[in-house]
Amino acid sequence: MGERGRNPPLDLGGVTVWQGWLDTPAQAALVAELRALARAAPFFRPVTPRGQPMSVRMTAAGRYGWVSDRRGYRYERRHPSGAEWPPIPSAVLAIWHEVTGLSRTPDCCLVNFYGEGARMGLHQDRDEADFSWPVVSVSLGDDGLFRVGGTVRGGPTRSLWLRSGDVAVLGGPARLAFHGVDRSRFRSGPRLPEGGRINLTLRVVD
Repeated sequence: MGERGRNPPLDLGGVTVWQGWLDTPAQAALVAELRALARAAPFFRPVTPRGQPMSVRMTAAGRYGWVSDRRGYRYERRHPSGAEWPPIPSAVLAIWHEVTGLSRTPDCCLVNFYGEGARMGLHQDRDEADFSWPVVSVSLGDDGLFRVGGTVRGGPTRSLWLRSGDVAVLGGPARLAFHGVDRSRFRSGPRLPEGGRINLTLRVVD
C-alpha cells in the first residue's frame, strides 16, 4: 500500500508524516468509498460558537462525529439530519492500525472537504477524553499547506505541503500541537477532477 518502504517518515515538529503512504489505486478506491459515505451522511458546513461559518465542509463516520455550532465544539452520535453516522471504511481502519500499531480502533473519522479558498486555522484537538491516544490524518486530492506549532499558541511553526496519499500522525508530545491548513493548491491533485482536498482525521473519543 504505497511507497512507505522507500520513503522514511518525516519529523515535522514532532508530527510524523508518511509521504506517499497510499498509492494511486488505493487513493482512488478510498475516494470511491468516501463518495458512498457522503451519500449516507451528506457534507454540511459547520459554524463556530460565535456563529461564523467555517470555510470547510464536513461529515464523519464511526461511533461519533465531531460537530460545531453555537452550542460549542463537541462529538455527537448522530449526523445533524438525525441519522446515525456510517461505519468507518475498513481501508481507513487499516491505515490507523498500520501507522499506530494499536489494536484499539478509532471512534471517529472526521471527513473535511476543502474547496477553493478553504483553510483551517491553527487549533488543538482537545475535545477527546484521553490525549494519550494519537490522532491520524490522511490527505486526498489537492495539495494542502500543513502548519504545525508547539503546544502553546504563538510559538514558532513549521510547514509542509501534504499531497494526496500522505498520512500524518500526531502523538506523544505532539498530540496537542497547534496545527492547521493555511491554504490549498486548487485542482492540483489527481484524485478529485473537480478540485478540492479531503482530509480524514481519526480519533479515539472516549
